[in-house]
Amino acid sequence: MNLRPILDYVYILGASHSGSTLLALLLNAHPDVATIGETCPGKMGDVDTYRCSCGRVIKDCPFWAKVARRMQERHSDFRLGDFGTAFEYPANRVINRVLQCEHRGVALEWVRDTVLRWSPGWKRAQARIEARCYDLASVVLAESGKRILVDSSKVAHRLKFLWRIPEFHIRVIHLVRDGRAVALTYMRQDEFADSREPAWRRGGRGMASEATAPSLPMHTAAEEWRRCLRSEQHVLAGLPRSRWIEVRYEELCGNPEGTLERIHSFLGTKSGPVTRAFRAAENHVIGNGMRLDTTSEIALDERWRSVLTEEYVRVFDSVAGGVNRRYGYT
Repeated sequence: MNLRPILDYVYILGASHSGSTLLALLLNAHPDVATIGETCPGKMGDVDTYRCSCGRVIKDCPFWAKVARRMQERHSDFRLGDFGTAFEYPANRVINRVLQCEHRGVALEWVRDTVLRWSPGWKRAQARIEARCYDLASVVLAESGKRILVDSSKVAHRLKFLWRIPEFHIRVIHLVRDGRAVALTYMRQDEFADSREPAWRRGGRGMASEATAPSLPMHTAAEEWRRCLRSEQHVLAGLPRSRWIEVRYEELCGNPEGTLERIHSFLGTKSGPVTRAFRAAENHVIGNGMRLDTTSEIALDERWRSVLTEEYVRVFDSVAGGVNRRYGYT
């Protein structure tokens, strides 16, 4: 008998640097909604230097100290530097590789699921990971005093596994941004996908620290974005249409009131005027470096129009132009 309460769980699905941190922060300002950004942030590195969006080093943040303590009561090996919420299985290289594959449609997902069913070790590991995901969501909601969790993890195949946790009632916000803008962030992340203040970039460690992601050539950046969108399309095709909504980054920035009203209608929460000081609400977000900015200005970032050369745009179009046009970007 299942005794765990059902949790309202909102998953932001999209390519990296499509505006998910901005959207999560805006939703967090609602009295019913909480977020920590990404619930599977990967290895954050040194927790002595990694900063929460509140500005404190994460290990010194009172909110995260409470979360860590309550999680350790349930999972003694929980650490702020590694939540253990990734759907991975390092003990078996083949199984781990299968787990990391992008979502590629019904046939290949059947193959993935078939392979995974033959691994008793993975079944046990999956149960432990699902328990951590549920407990993290439960603890964050309890500490924030809210009832809906927004997860900006974005990755399509992570959503596939979260969807199978019966105590999560998941709704999905599919966040889309012009692929040319996203490709530019993959090419030059420090300048176009991080905090406005250089001293707060690279996880709050500053520009003297190691880069958080490699710079990519345009061909590779365009392919990365195209691959993400194809994976998202595959996972959405398997979800009930009533459980997901599509939102454009450009619409969010150009008409935040109307866009958030539509999102809150989808979530069943009462919408109100968009606060122009949304960062003043208590927030403890991890993930993208813009979490460390201080301005609540909502400004459309279309720097790609002036930065990308005609040759870069031509390369992007040859790789991913068809997918971009499918979403109305011409």
